[in-house]
Amino acid sequence: MQRVTVLSGGMGGARFLQGLLHGIRSRSIVGLAPQAEVTVVANTADDIWVHGLKVCPDLDTVMYTLGDGIDPDRGWGRRDETWSVRTELEAYEVEPTWFGLGDRDVATHLVRTQMLDAGYPLSQVTQALCRRWDTGVRLLPMTDDRVETHVAVPDDASPSGRRVVHFQEYWVRLRAAVPAEAVVVVGLDDSSPAPGVVEAITEADLVLLPPSNPVVSVGTILGVPGIRDAVVATKAPVVGVSPIIGGTHVRGMAEQMLTAIGVDVSAAGVGLHYGSRSTGGVLDGWLVDEADADQLGALDAAGLAARAVPLYMTDPEATAAMAAAAIDLVR
Repeated sequence: MQRVTVLSGGMGGARFLQGLLHGIRSRSIVGLAPQAEVTVVANTADDIWVHGLKVCPDLDTVMYTLGDGIDPDRGWGRRDETWSVRTELEAYEVEPTWFGLGDRDVATHLVRTQMLDAGYPLSQVTQALCRRWDTGVRLLPMTDDRVETHVAVPDDASPSGRRVVHFQEYWVRLRAAVPAEAVVVVGLDDSSPAPGVVEAITEADLVLLPPSNPVVSVGTILGVPGIRDAVVATKAPVVGVSPIIGGTHVRGMAEQMLTAIGVDVSAAGVGLHYGSRSTGGVLDGWLVDEADADQLGALDAAGLAARAVPLYMTDPEATAAMAAAAIDLVR
């Protein structure tokens, strides 16, 4: 296999990609060519405009992680970050104070915004930004169009009993600590795949769905008109990795998002939500953690090749082994 395409969110997808690239470079993944080319289609529905700047959290997390610029403790933002700009904005009482831009990070957003204002599409801007970081992958936004995820939360003061907040406010300010009653992705139905996205899927030798959020990361990528059809139509095997281990997410808010759309919070629940390509879904194979081995029967009955393997991404070697297991499942 020479061409691999990964549909990725932020932290979970970026860490999976680290392991995948480590496995390719160390030649520890049987079935992948030593010079395999990796294309990443990244979620952009988390994007937000802050202080006049276009912020793309998932694109940036993948770019910084693979370019060795990520803060390893937080899993997002820049290493050795300082916060003078944020402090000064707070002193001016400029909202939103709950979303901080680091001094190093803000340079990325300034360049991105200037290029967008000059008329460049997000895909070309992303290509330009990645030249600095030497990521080892081709990084594509899922779309050049503006798409933003919003979450409906309870609000007793509202006549409807709920209010809608941007996904970043739900995650950063509210810390996903209140129930999510609905997920609304504004602009998704009118969007189109960014240049190269459909071809990256249909011409791939392997398509991987990493353990990113199945609703607001992989789900929004698949929701761009034309992308799900490309995944269904590709001749490449499509294998996913469960973000749920032992009935909950390892990190993030997959549990809240799955509950909001009525999907069972379990490894099998997510696999069945994606569905088998033999029955109109998007998967050929699905990896679950060893803790969820008792769910393999339900997945097999639904036409999904499934296997239980260790899924904690403790280091690049462990993550490379996950990628190797994904390939072995469909070889």
